[in-house]
Amino acid sequence: MTTTIEWTEKTWNPTTGCDRVSPGCDNCYAQPMAKRLKGMGSAKYQNDGDPRTSGPGFGLTVHTDTLDTPLSWHAPRRVFVNSMSDLFHARVSVDFVTDVWRTMAATPQHTYQILTKRPERLARVLDQVHGTLSLDGPLPNVWLGTSIENDDYTRRAAALRQAPAAIRFVSAEPLLGPLPSLDLDGIDWVIVGGESGLGARPLELDWVRDVIGQCHTTGAAPFVKQLGTVWAKANGASDKKGGKPEDWPTDLRVREYPTTA
Repeated sequence: MTTTIEWTEKTWNPTTGCDRVSPGCDNCYAQPMAKRLKGMGSAKYQNDGDPRTSGPGFGLTVHTDTLDTPLSWHAPRRVFVNSMSDLFHARVSVDFVTDVWRTMAATPQHTYQILTKRPERLARVLDQVHGTLSLDGPLPNVWLGTSIENDDYTRRAAALRQAPAAIRFVSAEPLLGPLPSLDLDGIDWVIVGGESGLGARPLELDWVRDVIGQCHTTGAAPFVKQLGTVWAKANGASDKKGGKPEDWPTDLRVREYPTTA
């Protein structure tokens, strides 16, 4: 389906549901959305998750009937895989991830963007996936990313570096603190954003500037997505998420994409 997420064009959810694993999950947009969709009778959101880490309609669920969906998309698109889940959740089997990879291999016209908060699974799972599919290297149309919300989770970048990927990226959204320990060696793209919605936590613009500076030093492409609800309210921004660059300081109006082969 189409999406308003600034850095992609379509979403594809072969799995839905997840569990909170770190502070960046505290105000997850997908969990209340799943609850609403369950109430509306959506078939994909009838499985409830553990109330301690998930919620109504947000239990991890695989949808084999959606695996072929991208085969019907003929025009090239950037596709965010699992905007409502995490493909590398522990309860997603290697066999199912292999099926997802098989679909992506069959649709080279699309660029697939996969984001996980569980990058520790990446290398081990993909080693098995590549073996099953007899892949000599990473699929050129698949980008792998991990979320890093504060300095306690910069270790996720190291796990991401161990995984085979044509493009590796970091999503620092919601950015909840400075990232002085972030090592962008081997990282091609960095998305930065403040938190939006009810209960949004504040973003300091100097945190964003520091990340952009690190990108310039290492050669990663920076993409500033939004400055968040707290900043938007404080500065009278025209968008409640602070997502319109024309409202920002000029040095933050940066939306680059990684260079691909």
